[in-house]
Amino acid sequence: IIDREYDYVMSMDEDGWLVGGGYKSFDYSGKMPYIDSSHTELLRIGSVDPEFGGTSMEQVYDAMDSLSFPPFAVFPEYVKGGGGGGSGDDGDDKSVPSGDITLIVSVVDTYEDGDSYSSYEEFLDSLFDAMDAVGGGPCMDDHDTDPHVSMSRGVKFKSSFHQQKYFYKANLEVAVWQAMYPKGVVIGSSSYSSFPPDSGSKNKQYTGYGNLYFFFDRANITKAFPPNRDLTSTEEYYSSMYMKGHSDSYYASTTTIDFDYNKQSGSGSGDNEQEYYEHNPYGWKAKMAKHDMTDGWDLPPSCEQEGETFFGIPLSQNTDSKLLSTLSFQNQFDFEYLVDRNFTYMNSFGTNHGWLVGETLGNGAGSIVDKDTAHIPLFYTGSTNPDMGGLSLESLIKIGKKLDFGTLYIKPAFVFQDDDGSIKLQFEADANSALGYLYSSLCQMIGISWNYDSPYNDLGLYTNCAMHAAGDRAKYGCGPENGQSGGFCPQMTLAYRVAFQSEDHAAAYLARCNDYVDYWRSLYPSGVAVGTNKFCPDGGCLALFLNRYDVFYVFKPELGGSWVEFMGGTSAPTISPAPTYDGGCDNPHNMHLDKCYKKKHARKATAVAWDSLGSVGQLSILLIAFMSSTLTISIFLARAKLRRQDGESYLGFLIRDIKGRKKKKRKKLRKKAGHGTLDVDLLSDEDEEGGSRSVPARPGKSSMQSSSRPPRSSTRPPRSSTRPPLSSTRPPRSRSTSKARSKSSNPTRSRSTSKVRGAPDTPVGSEDAEVKSTKSSKSVKSSRSRSKSKSGTRSRSKSTSKNPRTPERESSGKERKTRTKESGGKDSKESKKNEPTRRQLV
Repeated sequence: IIDREYDYVMSMDEDGWLVGGGYKSFDYSGKMPYIDSSHTELLRIGSVDPEFGGTSMEQVYDAMDSLSFPPFAVFPEYVKGGGGGGSGDDGDDKSVPSGDITLIVSVVDTYEDGDSYSSYEEFLDSLFDAMDAVGGGPCMDDHDTDPHVSMSRGVKFKSSFHQQKYFYKANLEVAVWQAMYPKGVVIGSSSYSSFPPDSGSKNKQYTGYGNLYFFFDRANITKAFPPNRDLTSTEEYYSSMYMKGHSDSYYASTTTIDFDYNKQSGSGSGDNEQEYYEHNPYGWKAKMAKHDMTDGWDLPPSCEQEGETFFGIPLSQNTDSKLLSTLSFQNQFDFEYLVDRNFTYMNSFGTNHGWLVGETLGNGAGSIVDKDTAHIPLFYTGSTNPDMGGLSLESLIKIGKKLDFGTLYIKPAFVFQDDDGSIKLQFEADANSALGYLYSSLCQMIGISWNYDSPYNDLGLYTNCAMHAAGDRAKYGCGPENGQSGGFCPQMTLAYRVAFQSEDHAAAYLARCNDYVDYWRSLYPSGVAVGTNKFCPDGGCLALFLNRYDVFYVFKPELGGSWVEFMGGTSAPTISPAPTYDGGCDNPHNMHLDKCYKKKHARKATAVAWDSLGSVGQLSILLIAFMSSTLTISIFLARAKLRRQDGESYLGFLIRDIKGRKKKKRKKLRKKAGHGTLDVDLLSDEDEEGGSRSVPARPGKSSMQSSSRPPRSSTRPPRSSTRPPLSSTRPPRSRSTSKARSKSSNPTRSRSTSKVRGAPDTPVGSEDAEVKSTKSSKSVKSSRSRSKSKSGTRSRSKSTSKNPRTPERESSGKERKTRTKESGGKDSKESKKNEPTRRQLV
């Protein structure tokens, strides 16, 4: 009895059909993805907040648990229209009325033996008594509800002729049901269910037949109350007839309708005799893009199906959705300051929906527990069914990737209540902003052909169901500087059809909201590009919405990339094939592809390595670096405290300390290449010339070998007693001189010569040799040689004291020593120049 194919119905409100299986997210119509919520109401509890006169859920449970009732049978009566409607989209003429579609049912009265009241009437009396016993609040109705099933709201038919055809078709189905269930049927199922539905398998139980249920809202059943007995065989037969396939004969035999279904079947006023009407698509206006979502659309020409898909800006702070990759789309605005959850100012909502920025579980009004769906709709694209005149999702994504728009900045202006009763937050409609340019670009690309203006885009993708004209521009939209005739009007809806306690309460609420809007305006004087660290971190992104609930695709400004947001499809950038345009990644049209995006935004290896450490690793490295720096500073301060000179600054000490360390390092390197006992060349230039080489004596044995070794002076040419005068240029030393120096390096020998040197009859030549021996002994670096040289010095001092020299002899000795030192210094320098690289014996 519903019209999913849009054979008769032109449009409905955003919820669509409330029965018949509900909607999935990718429905062509873009309706809200609610579950099938068909039910018939027996008693309206009202508010569940006792502080506001309501009845708590625990009180309802206690009252129902105290009752006993049999399975109740339901009889279908007819499908009717009427009620609701009146969005004002059509202007003053209202050529296409809107209304609700409702299935009227009744509860079958059954009488026990000797009872004058039916079982259902007795149940109602007992129910009211039980509610009074548990302290039910005054918000509960004082009478039972006429049983009915709400099927859809805000419905607009294509014409009165289509409306009549629909009601005939629907009521013919009801006639079949009446033939199948002449005495009604007990409703139920043989499946299993969970109550509440989000509890999963924890509370799964057998559904059964004849249960009564407590509905927190239209889509959430929190508890089931079973009847006091099982079904009889007759009741069980009728309850399972349709599922067992025993209904074919009834469909074949029922061809007429035996009841009057035109009772209040009109729309709007409820007039039984509905006048003729027909939708005129050429009466469409660009201003209709500013739409009341609780009513259906007036569609433009050549569009056969409505659609709620749109481009917009997501503003949800906490979507609480398992189908979206991102839970928060912005952190610049907290809309909680604009809602009245305690009913301080407002009285009621006109629909099943409460606050659209997120409704809480257990809210007092019993509104549908919607997640946060805050957003700014910018461009309604309509149906995604190409066969009905729309543009497919694939094509919309291609269009979005072609949009070259700047960062989208928004700035709140004020909060107001529009003509339909909805509370909205208006944003500044600057036609010269990036948002205004984007709207104009979308109209040029995929707006409908209207008033001799046609859209154009390079892809050749167009739609007949967009709610914006190709010639429309941002400068024609709302706002004090615009033309007030176009569809550009950035607004965010807070709630539908809100009723306030009084006009004073309404004024106080709006004043409170606008005080906070003024704070936002001072906080963002030039507007703000919304986003978070994880979603659009640079801000100002555009999103493609399947409906008010589901963000499907996101596009970054400046052709910066795009990604699938819905159901974790991909993360930015989206997975895509090789470049689709010629030129590869050099072509700007391919910048949105993942290959080109990664190439352009390649991350540095250091950044990748840093991220791979994780938070713990990064914290550890920072801690180690901090500890190392503090330790270095502590050591420097301690060193400076000990070695810093008076009046010297820390910087001066640091420079001096560094220079001093460099000098010490150089001296150490020189000492390593010094004249140790093993630092004599095995093959020197002198050996090559003389044909023989000298092997240095091992330390410790030279003293023992000195007494027994024959003197090597026999091989030496005889030295004259008179030395030639020293000159500035000295010839190279002979081999014998080298040998004499190596022998004289022994400290024992130096000590013995020092004693002899003190005698008055010592020859001049021997004294010269003694001086050389003493000089060589001082060049030995070992501690042992130093100690021995000290003892030799002591012995020399003793011998001098015993045999004092004459002044002449003393002065001549000093002269000889001076000359010996000079010649020895020059000789050592000359030998160093002629020496090859030394090899040490190890």
